[in-house]
Amino acid sequence: MEPAQNTPAPVPDPGPEPPARPAPRRRRTARTVGLIAIAAVIGLVGGTAVGYSIQADREPTPLPPLNQPGLAYPKPLPKGQKQKRLPAAEDRQAKAQGDLRKLLVPKPAGAKEDEYAEDVDGWMTVDTFAAMFENPGEALEEQLDLEIRRVAATSWTTGEHKRTHIRLIQYRSAAVLGAQEFAEGQHAYLPDEDWADEDGTPIKGSTDGRSYVFPVDRKPGYLDLYEARAVFHRGDIAVEIFITDTKKISGKEIRSLAERQLGRL
Repeated sequence: MEPAQNTPAPVPDPGPEPPARPAPRRRRTARTVGLIAIAAVIGLVGGTAVGYSIQADREPTPLPPLNQPGLAYPKPLPKGQKQKRLPAAEDRQAKAQGDLRKLLVPKPAGAKEDEYAEDVDGWMTVDTFAAMFENPGEALEEQLDLEIRRVAATSWTTGEHKRTHIRLIQYRSAAVLGAQEFAEGQHAYLPDEDWADEDGTPIKGSTDGRSYVFPVDRKPGYLDLYEARAVFHRGDIAVEIFITDTKKISGKEIRSLAERQLGRL
């Protein structure tokens, strides 16, 4: 028997087809997350609106009493009584608006008048005050920008060469904090090597006050020169204190004088 002609060769069975790869669910997941976010926002807004509505319909809840009622300030007065005004001696603002010279520390017993004093009857003009600086023109312009009002000053000599100067520089009450800015400006350069060459020591009772004891200044043909300064402010008044001598000045001396002057403001 002859074999059949043109008979195709048998094809091997490939076996079961692999399962189809599941379609990615990223789009559906993103959509689901978006729906959840929208629902959360709607729920939040709706819940907030409902909460405000409920709260608006309620009676206001009184605050609980203080655990320490005595801390309330000012303390309530009995019915029919009015708050008493501070006496002038305790009212700092009233003192500052009066004769500024009365706030200066008085000259110590045995002190002599300083023949080189820059003040006249306890007052120093603004241009005279500006002339104390290295650049009087710039200093005058700066003081006018800070709205300087007046300067009270005193000075005296003790011993053979010791001189003490005190200046109260008052500024107008305005948006510019003149007294504070002036004090900060002095503190900015006094610690430099060409000046006190130290950071200074805080003055007790002052927020920004510092005292400085300078290194001795020696020059051929001259006596040794020692210097100490104190700078601080209280309210609208800035204070400068200078002590110079041919003998060493202690930090305690300049701080003590500064604390006494501060106590009068």
